This record gives sequence, C-alpha cells and structure tokens, in this order.
Amino acid sequence: EVLTEDPETAFSTLANREDLNLEEGSIYHCLYQFTRNEKLTETNKLLCDVCTQRHYGPKKNIKSEKYIYTNAKKQMLISLVPPVLTLHLKRFQQAGFNLRKVNRHIKFPEVIDLAPFCTVKCKNVAEGNTKVLYSLYGVVEHSGTMRSGHYTAYAKMRSMNNHLSDPVLRGQSPQAEPVKGQWFHISDTHVQAVSASKVLSSQAYLLFYERLL
Repeated sequence: EVLTEDPETAFSTLANREDLNLEEGSIYHCLYQFTRNEKLTETNKLLCDVCTQRHYGPKKNIKSEKYIYTNAKKQMLISLVPPVLTLHLKRFQQAGFNLRKVNRHIKFPEVIDLAPFCTVKCKNVAEGNTKVLYSLYGVVEHSGTMRSGHYTAYAKMRSMNNHLSDPVLRGQSPQAEPVKGQWFHISDTHVQAVSASKVLSSQAYLLFYERLL
C-alpha cells in the first residue's frame, strides 16, 4: 500500500536516533543499521506512477518501456509495536561459495527502547510518549558450526500477569525496570539457575522481549 505522507514527518521517529549509544557489536547498532535511511539512485530508482502519468497521461496509454523512474529515499520503521518483540540475529555470512557462521558476541540489554526505530505516528503508542520499552525474558543460543551444533535456551521465570497488555492498550506510560524473575539455562533435559550476567554474555541467536507497562 502506497501512502502519501508529509515530507517533514515521513522519516521522523518517536525518539532522536542520534542520541543512541551506537557501540559497534550491540543490538542498538544492528537495529540502527537495519532501519537506516537509504538513497535509491541509478539502477535502484523507484518507479513513479505519478511522474509517469503526469508526463504520458492515463496509465492505460503507457507502454512499459516509458515508465519514469526517480531518485527516492527509503527507510523501514516500526508502525505498530508488538506486545512481544522477537529479534532474529543473522549468524552467517557468505564466504565465496560457502556460508560461514558468525560467532561474534552481540551486546544486548535487559531493557530495550524501540522508540528510535518507530515512526512518529506509531499506531499503538500514546501521543507524547518518547519511550517504547521492552524487557528481556528469553534467549536462544546456538553452539557449533553451520553444518552441526546444539541449541540451548535461557528463560526468565516471573510472576504471571493475566492483564499484562491492559495498561499498554490504554496508552499508559511504560516503566523503565526489567520484569523481576529468576533466569534458567535449559539444555535438553538439564535445567540450571543462572545469573542475569550469564545470560547477557551469551551468543544470542534469538532474543525475546515483552512490552513493559
């Protein structure tokens, strides 16, 4: 769906992206790169229906070779924040004709703020809110190579809240502290209590966050 947006706000976010601590190798740096503003030029120009019709008239009279392409800007931002945020880290890279696993540690926090990656008109964020906070509750880790390995998980046991989403739906401001609970490391049938620092030092492959209230 193509929408006409105000050029002044089309690329605006809920919070200033330039205030982020963009330490290389952090989840914030990954999100910043994924949502960065891109220029579409040369062979990546955008097909412009408005420009084409303005120049050639109604679309039915236009041959495909006469379409007009124009320079454009592209940016992917979040327009509807989820109750549960899942981040999937790309743990492989092309090495010639082969794929190689990336074992580099990516730093991730217990509480993450999505506001710098949300459009200023984000649908389910109360007007005036400049923070969209999430608390970490699960991590999946992979050990081994691209051909073989083993998956383990970290999960936080916390108090059940049957009305977890109610304040968010009412537009109330979120709190800044992570949900309290005990972390556990799970490997097949073996389960062991671990510290939060142990979790944050893991080689995360999947990260699971829940919206804070």
